[in-house]
Amino acid sequence: MSASPEQGRDDAAELICRPLAPADHPAVLDLLTASLAGGPTGTRSAGFFDWKHRRNPFGASPGLVAVTPAGRIVGVRLFLRWEWQRGGQVVRAVRPVDTATHPDFQGRGVFRRLTTQLLEQVTPEAELVFNTPNGNSLPGYLRMGWQDLGQVPVTLRVSRPLSFARGARAALTRRRAAVGPVSCELPTAADWFGTEPITELLHERAAADAPDTRLAVLRTEEFLRWRYGDAPGLDYRVITCHRGGELAGVAFGRPRRRGPLVEFTLADLIVRPGDGESAARLLRAAARAGGDHVATHLAPGTEAARAALRVGYLRAPRTGLRLAARTPAGRPPPGLAEFRFTLGDLEVF
Repeated sequence: MSASPEQGRDDAAELICRPLAPADHPAVLDLLTASLAGGPTGTRSAGFFDWKHRRNPFGASPGLVAVTPAGRIVGVRLFLRWEWQRGGQVVRAVRPVDTATHPDFQGRGVFRRLTTQLLEQVTPEAELVFNTPNGNSLPGYLRMGWQDLGQVPVTLRVSRPLSFARGARAALTRRRAAVGPVSCELPTAADWFGTEPITELLHERAAADAPDTRLAVLRTEEFLRWRYGDAPGLDYRVITCHRGGELAGVAFGRPRRRGPLVEFTLADLIVRPGDGESAARLLRAAARAGGDHVATHLAPGTEAARAALRVGYLRAPRTGLRLAARTPAGRPPPGLAEFRFTLGDLEVF
């Protein structure tokens, strides 16, 4: 039974904010589902929560819950651990995710209390806090000290022009989106890992990227397997290309419904240094993955960004991810141009 508004006001003043404990997970999943629906997989399962917040190679997620005197969990706040590297130096970061307040307690400062206390908790260890808020949540973050770094552009490649045009028109008229699974013949990332060596490719890529002073995630096999191979319910697929029998490049993406359209979200693309032809082959293969279009972000100056121009990828107008950031210590955060993103770094999952 829901609390009355008067009871909500009384309890809000007496809420206890404490660390999230394993015994809290079922109640937290129920609260997240009630507030945010099923998330990217459609269901907020214990397995997905464990993969995201406990098996992350960067470390377990710090989290707080807001609890009434009667023991009812009415708010939750989690920070996903992340690591950027710049010039061989690790920059430890966190990303605010999975935040919910029960409707009976919304508008009573629960979100701000949890955020402020969790920021204080991570200040000794995290150098950067970043996330991709939407237009509704951005003003609240700005009031708490975040800075709007700008929009990370998204690049599109239309694969099926007629279907894309029909879908775009349907989106404008707010026609109901299709439901159900999306067909894709590419192998799953879960099945691919362990079938061929990737270590040499990753080492060559890391050595070539080391002089780049932009913040980037070091792609290791452990990270890639966690991010794309082990993600429950996200259905990441893999595209590979070879030269002389050796792995020359690999890309990870997932087919998904985007309103009335079928999108192939290209999250990551890795090729050997200077190998623009392999990048182009992977980008062309993504366009044949069965979607109406491909969506990705290709960092400026990379082989993938240069190859994309040759194979029909164009920056989508008025589309992108808004990046906001702050430092726990209050120093100015890095600017947008100081990052070398992939879409997989910023996807909401």
